[in-house]
Amino acid sequence: MIEIEKLKFDEKGLIPAIVVDADTKKVLTLAYMNRESLEISIEKKLTCFYSRSRQKLWLKGETSGNYQHIVSITADCDYDALTVLVKKDGPACHTGADSCFNDVIFENDEADASFSLDALMELIRGRKTEKKEGSYTTYLFEKGIDKILKKVGEESTEVIIAGKANDKKETVYEIADLTYHIMVMMVEMGISIDDVMSELASRHVIDKKVKQEKMTK
Repeated sequence: MIEIEKLKFDEKGLIPAIVVDADTKKVLTLAYMNRESLEISIEKKLTCFYSRSRQKLWLKGETSGNYQHIVSITADCDYDALTVLVKKDGPACHTGADSCFNDVIFENDEADASFSLDALMELIRGRKTEKKEGSYTTYLFEKGIDKILKKVGEESTEVIIAGKANDKKETVYEIADLTYHIMVMMVEMGISIDDVMSELASRHVIDKKVKQEKMTK
């Protein structure tokens, strides 16, 4: 539990707050809090910041509906910075992007160790809400559901061909393509990974014999 008295606000009475998605662990934004906004954040369990440009408090999502529900607030070892873990209702950036941090300055060639399906889903959602020129994902959303479904069908066929050839490397490659296009379809249709996981979980508890009978009907 944070003891506000221990925190070291700067000469303007502010402390930086790094907002992080609780599910994907992606950094969403860097904002500032003063004592009052921090107290409001703790009381409401919603992020409230201090706008340095407008010099006033602002509750994130108050006008957009994109509230950030606080999971935890942690101070660093020097008590002069905060990390705010949140579950968000919508895009974190005023541009409509999932995160304020999207322009890559440097990226190691090695695979991203923090990659996850949840993170990929968030990136895909961001390409729908923020139309990015030259983005293949944005192109698919602009073309609509028929184009997306066509690509799902094409990639399904590629998986079958690669599997039939017993080519493991090619099959993995094609499964990745299919998975991506299915996720684009899910975003377009408003289907979440949790929706699919819940369906799979409900099937898991069904007796095998019952499942087999259903499959043969």
